[in-house]
Amino acid sequence: MISSVYSNKDIFLREIISNASDALDKRRIETLKNTELAENKNPEIKIEINPDSKTLSVSDNGIGMSRDDLINYLGTIAKSGTKEFLKAVKEGSENTQQELIGQFGVGFYSVFLVADKVEVVTRKLGTDQTYKFKSDGKGEYTIEEAPQRSECGTTVTLFIRENKSEDAKNYLDEWTIKGIISKYSDFISWPVIFKDETVNSRKAVWQRPDSEVTETEYNEFYKLIAHDWTDPLMHIRINAEGSTNFKGLLFVPSQAPLDLFMNPESGGISLYINRVFIMNDCKDLIPGYMRFIRGVIDSEDLPLNISREILQDDPFIRVIKRSTQRKIFAELKKLLEKDREKYIKFWIAFGKIFKEGFLLDKDNAQKILELSLFKTTYNDEWTTLAEYESRMKPDQTGIYCLAGLDSVAALKASPRLEQYTAKGYEVLLMTDSIDEFILSDSRFILPEDSKKLLDISKDDVTAQSEAEKKDAEEKLKALENDFAPLKKIAMELFAEKIEDVRPSLNLTDSIASLTGGMSFQMEKMMRTAGHFVPPQKRILELNASHPVVKKLEAIANDDREKVSDVLKILYDQSLILEGAELDNPADFARRINELIAFALGD
Repeated sequence: MISSVYSNKDIFLREIISNASDALDKRRIETLKNTELAENKNPEIKIEINPDSKTLSVSDNGIGMSRDDLINYLGTIAKSGTKEFLKAVKEGSENTQQELIGQFGVGFYSVFLVADKVEVVTRKLGTDQTYKFKSDGKGEYTIEEAPQRSECGTTVTLFIRENKSEDAKNYLDEWTIKGIISKYSDFISWPVIFKDETVNSRKAVWQRPDSEVTETEYNEFYKLIAHDWTDPLMHIRINAEGSTNFKGLLFVPSQAPLDLFMNPESGGISLYINRVFIMNDCKDLIPGYMRFIRGVIDSEDLPLNISREILQDDPFIRVIKRSTQRKIFAELKKLLEKDREKYIKFWIAFGKIFKEGFLLDKDNAQKILELSLFKTTYNDEWTTLAEYESRMKPDQTGIYCLAGLDSVAALKASPRLEQYTAKGYEVLLMTDSIDEFILSDSRFILPEDSKKLLDISKDDVTAQSEAEKKDAEEKLKALENDFAPLKKIAMELFAEKIEDVRPSLNLTDSIASLTGGMSFQMEKMMRTAGHFVPPQKRILELNASHPVVKKLEAIANDDREKVSDVLKILYDQSLILEGAELDNPADFARRINELIAFALGD
């Protein structure tokens, strides 16, 4: 039964130390209720190893057990003494602190993961009788009277099983035991003594009031749990009381961990129950787009399965997750408003991941966009959508956006910007791959009264007014005859790559531009992810007012070869500006060299 319940043998020591901690808690509560009982002046948990006898013992001077307790709580699988004790405490006093764990009564049996047999010597608080419980875990046990213990409490002695496999741990080794205590029981409130020294830090920072914790202590604690050598960017305290009680201490690192982008499943929230470590990277407690967060959540009443290793799909879990999300959103908003410089550091490190939430968490999509920063054509500073809106021109119908390239410099060089910059419109420059999904989904997700994100690479988005569009249509119609021979050559040259060639009045400086279809960045990303992407035929736009285009129109009927060479160069240039790879870079270089030689008169 134990082999099927537990996957990690190390937790046997966690369970026994947790039981000892419970016993100390119970004794403290009992002495508060009954002042005639002896006060525990030196509460502690003591661990000893004896390689000669191959034993490991865990002793406490807690409440201890009677003979009936041994039968009920050790002799009967899955009957929890702590659970019954909690019930008794609740009935006795509503104000008594019930910070106890051990809901399922099988933790004790984890000793048989590493031991052939176990002995328990115990004396209950307020009694003079000591008992010894012995079992080999095969279905039977014995209980007998034992020599008197000097004080109440319990000693659990494990007779460690020999394991000669190469990957087996030596549970009689000093450093192995210290490592397990440090991992699982470092923050329990009682001292754990091993080799005559206290080996647990007991510094559960999240349990102390914020006013009593210094910034240095926060930083040291972060470095301990995150294995980071730099100070965190900020810390977030959570203290939830109500139907679900839990505390949390979360950190935003100052820089992205090395595996954050390589391993999307990585996470940093550790789960504790009353200071006892349960698991790392608890993904049920925080959404994936907040996986950069490091820290701990400590719950008093979080329901677990009987091994405490796998969370149940329980409403309490969802309550904790929602509360954690809300707190992180609130603290990030506060940081954005009060410390812009620090928030920019956060955004540069984690903004790309944070924006994933727009697609993964539709309920909070609006909040995520409100907290997002972008570069724009306005200046070199970061801006929020609200700040952009405050600068919008009165005639703007939405927020102009351009995505599809992975650098601001490349986007600023895009021909698609020219009609907007010529008219003084500001454009958001969106360089993350997730941004294209945001542009395509935002119109369906954002509230009706919010400003819409307008993708200027789409044909239905323009900076022109209705009057300007009508005027442009008339001018383009007048150009059809002169443009027709050039269009014919281009369509024949690029028949498999483009669906149309047309003159454009939106280009001011550039000669040519490719529009339509998904961006080359998106196309590449989807193919890399294994998705089938049908061939994307785009539209080649040529600047109708540019001297080069006018010259090409003039010679289109007389010098097809020269026109074809120039069109190929213009097409390849347009690909480069869109961030695409050329089919034949060597051919492009050759044609450029020929033009250079011609220009130099060679």
